[in-house]
Amino acid sequence: MGKIKKKGTSGNAKNYITRSQAVRKLQIPLPDFRRLCIFKGIYPREPRSKKRASKSSTPSTTFYYTKDIQYLLHEPLLNKFRDQKALAKKISKALGRNEVSDAARLERNLTPRLRLDHIIKERYPTFVDALRDLDDALSMLFLFANLPSTENVPPKAVAKCQRLTLEFEHYLIRTHALRKSFLSIKGIYYQATINGQDILWLVPYRFVQRTGADVDFRIMATFVEFYTTLVSFVNFRLYTSIGLVYPPKLDAKSEESGAELSAFQLENQGDSGKTETAEVMDTEMHTKAQAEADRLLSLGEAEAGTDTDEAQPESQAGEQNESQAVHEPTSTTLDQFTSLDPNADTLLQPSLTADVQTASELFEPFTVFLSRETPRHPLEFILRAFGCKRVGWDTSLGEPGAYCSEDDTRVTHQIVDRPDIPLPSPPQTDGELDADDEEEGAVEARKTNERVPGRIYVQPQWVWDSVNAGQLQRADLYAPGATLPPHLSPWVKPKKGGYDPTVPLAEQETAAEAEAGSDEDEVDADEALEEASDGEEIEGVRGDEEARGLEEELDDDDGMDVELAASDDEEDDLAAETVAGAEGDEWGGFSGDEAGDVDQAARGAREHQAELEAEALGRQPQSGKNDAKKHAREAAQSKRTKAEREAQEDVERRKLMMPRRKRKMFEKMVYSNAKKDEEAERLRAKKRKIEKVGGKKKG
Repeated sequence: MGKIKKKGTSGNAKNYITRSQAVRKLQIPLPDFRRLCIFKGIYPREPRSKKRASKSSTPSTTFYYTKDIQYLLHEPLLNKFRDQKALAKKISKALGRNEVSDAARLERNLTPRLRLDHIIKERYPTFVDALRDLDDALSMLFLFANLPSTENVPPKAVAKCQRLTLEFEHYLIRTHALRKSFLSIKGIYYQATINGQDILWLVPYRFVQRTGADVDFRIMATFVEFYTTLVSFVNFRLYTSIGLVYPPKLDAKSEESGAELSAFQLENQGDSGKTETAEVMDTEMHTKAQAEADRLLSLGEAEAGTDTDEAQPESQAGEQNESQAVHEPTSTTLDQFTSLDPNADTLLQPSLTADVQTASELFEPFTVFLSRETPRHPLEFILRAFGCKRVGWDTSLGEPGAYCSEDDTRVTHQIVDRPDIPLPSPPQTDGELDADDEEEGAVEARKTNERVPGRIYVQPQWVWDSVNAGQLQRADLYAPGATLPPHLSPWVKPKKGGYDPTVPLAEQETAAEAEAGSDEDEVDADEALEEASDGEEIEGVRGDEEARGLEEELDDDDGMDVELAASDDEEDDLAAETVAGAEGDEWGGFSGDEAGDVDQAARGAREHQAELEAEALGRQPQSGKNDAKKHAREAAQSKRTKAEREAQEDVERRKLMMPRRKRKMFEKMVYSNAKKDEEAERLRAKKRKIEKVGGKKKG
């Protein structure tokens, strides 16, 4: 007989542990347990059955892996937490004895300092692992860098976050590693590529931030404490990899006056104190080193310990070929993937939208001036990261570091975010200059709001769209006061059958939508024609006076009315006989040709009656071309609906042959695709309406 297992010693009951049990096992308070879990990267787990994991569990019970808690028992930070608890008891006793000076001395000298270096090395064994986890770290640091200092957010933490984020931005400027950016409601998204890893983070807009009481800043402060250590390690590795001294020198006076990026001075490691500012830094050395490293990785390890004098001719030829390959430029062409099935979805092809060479030369030949209403820091960062070394802004607010002023003749582009700027006024004559001397101030003020000849004025979106497209966009589309093109996310690619704002509406709408749009256009044209014809006499159409004369003639001719009434009675009798004969006939009383002749005759009579009514009202009668187009459209629509009905019947027949599970899955797919098509159709209808309104305004 086998040994009977004791209940609760295996399975979920052994693999999981509640939070209360973990706190008792570690012998630390709950806040310290939370900090320790954040530092070590241990998160709650959800067992499949909470009742099996713990009998006394409730829906709100938090579980952890037992092995994770066992791992925390050997953490050196536990001793630091216990030392902090002992120090807190000593300080409370001193304050109870009214020994304030002793309490301050204890807090100043005996407070244990927490070092997270060993945790960073444990969680990120390689540098690539740290880069992969850098997204949340940068987003959190950029958030705290823009927060005001309060009781929950100390000013030292804000200053440290600002310094680390600016250092990281300087590295991106130096290496041109920034790739994409997007303006959203939440903030500005940035994407950089470092060592082959794509890093995406969010930077909030610089508005006045109000911290709410529902936010637990103790938890966020713990994350900030860990992320600052992580980003410090990453910045040190990044700076040393390109031969720069870390940390860079910071000019305190420039920082206080709002210089931001210009307050840092970067130094090379071998220059013994010679500074090199970010405006004149050259990236050729780093680009060549990166290309050489990529080439060596592709070629593999070179043979070591060979003597060139004793080598054979074949080996000498191989070395010559290899030496020639060293001097050949590296190719950046990527493999193209082709699909075997032409009806299948298109494969996503790898692309280099903005490689290092493109990023370093996009804005390089320009001298850009930023108006004071534009966001200076994001624009300066993006322009310098993509090659622009001459960026100026308004220094009237006391912000140093600008390259030029607004009146500088070297400025080629000026970024403004205001209504249309008027052209410069013509030069004044001598009499006008002598007349209004008191209004010199007003004249000068107007001159500052005028355009400078030879300078290109664009809105800030031009910078972001050019960066995402990898090439400069047309400046006339982003002129001041112009309606801007849609600003699309560079990470969302249009799918087949979906709505694409960059494609004309006629290329992506379906046949049914095109016919519906043409019908609406014809209705609008008819309404516009009726409005134009009201009260106007058109050539070939009787006017109001002629129509009244015609009515008088009709009223006077009583005999004509009697004959018309008699003829109407005869037509009614003939129609009744025809209907009676049709009821007695098996096929409806008419053959196909006869029915078609009757329909055509009735249609002709209706058209003639409509022309008479339009002529009597003084309107232009409908042309036969419109009717022909309408009939052709109706025929095409009936043909299309017949084809769709046949395709639907074919699908239903195939569904009958499917198993129930696959049929349900297929129906879900059809439902989700229909929802996507409805959303795309709604967006296209919205765009069609906007274009129609815009066309009417232009007309």
